[in-house]
This record gives sequence, structure tokens and C-alpha cells, in this order.
Amino acid sequence: METKTGTADRAVDGYLMADFPWYGLDEAFTGRRWLTAVGTSADGTVEHGSIGHGDEPSIKAETTDPDAQRFAVVVTVARRPGRRSADGTGVLEATSVSSAAWLAGSGLLSCTWPTHMERALRQDWLDQQIATAWDLADDLGGPHWSTLTLPVDGEPTAFHYRESEYGWVLAGSARGAHLGAYGRGMSAYGLGLAVVKDVTTYDG
Repeated sequence: METKTGTADRAVDGYLMADFPWYGLDEAFTGRRWLTAVGTSADGTVEHGSIGHGDEPSIKAETTDPDAQRFAVVVTVARRPGRRSADGTGVLEATSVSSAAWLAGSGLLSCTWPTHMERALRQDWLDQQIATAWDLADDLGGPHWSTLTLPVDGEPTAFHYRESEYGWVLAGSARGAHLGAYGRGMSAYGLGLAVVKDVTTYDG
């Protein structure tokens, strides 16, 4: 089971502990960049994290207009083979493009659920939608996905891509990591990704 670590003002600490490269939008994007908390395994190994670009999505304010938010979040997932858990009692599954697709899909849902929905119904809605996101991530060759080619460090790279009423999600692989991304209000077409040179310059 993975956990989240890092506080709002020291999220960068987790990123500096990673043994894989982090990815974000390339230098063509000149807006704000921000960090979320990283995901770790039970032994504290950093497994994934997300770097945001543009508006930091919020569902805290009921009056927030989700359609006015413009953001793209790049998810980096370490390439890991299947391996034994830290306590030796189980086996951890290998990471894959599907891992990145699920993290991106669930990330989009967690910040775009319908604000008009009654609070009592939101968790049920979110649980159902995240289960659907997992099914979609496990079927990247299925009809819900198309192919989108974007540059990663200048190299054309094929991604699995899908759109929904909540935004878009994509997933693929690059050097040293699996990549996912999600966004709303910013088109995925024309984006470029690149290794982050200095993660300490990011907010969060």
C-alpha cells in the first residue's frame, strides 16, 4: 500500500529522495509550476509524484467554477519490476503504463467532481468513477483510448489518450519512468514534456 508524504511547504523533500527522473511540461510553458506530495511504498521508497502547471485545482470552495480552471498535471511513476514487499510477506506488482494511467485518471477525478452534488453522495460518486478509471487504465488498447504523439525531451513519443466531460488523461513511457498526465482548460495537443532540471524551483 502506498502512502503520501510531505507537507505543503516541504513537498520538494520527497522529490529530492527519488531515484528516478521527474518530468513536467517543457520550457514552452511559462506559467506557474507546483508540486503535490509524493507517493511512497511501506519502506519509504518514493514511487511516484505529480507536478502541476497553471491553476492549482480546488474543490474546497463550492463557488469555484471548475470550467474556469486551467491546469495540466504530469505524473511520474518509477519503473519498478515485481518485487517482494519490505517486510517480506508479500509481492509488489511491477509498475506499468497502466499505473500511470490510473494515477492520472484518479487525479483528474479527485479535483473535478461536480460541485453541485450533495456532499453525502460525493464519496459514492468518486468511488464509482475511480473504479471506472482503473478499468480504463487496465485496457489501454481498448476503444476508449486513442493515440497522441507528444515530444518528450524533444523525441516524438506515443501516448494513450482519452477525453471526458471532466478533462483529459494520457499515459506513456519515457526514459527512466512511466508518465501520466491530466488536465482541464489546457489542451493536451501541442504540449511537450521534459525532465525537470531543478525541482527545487517549483512551488510546494
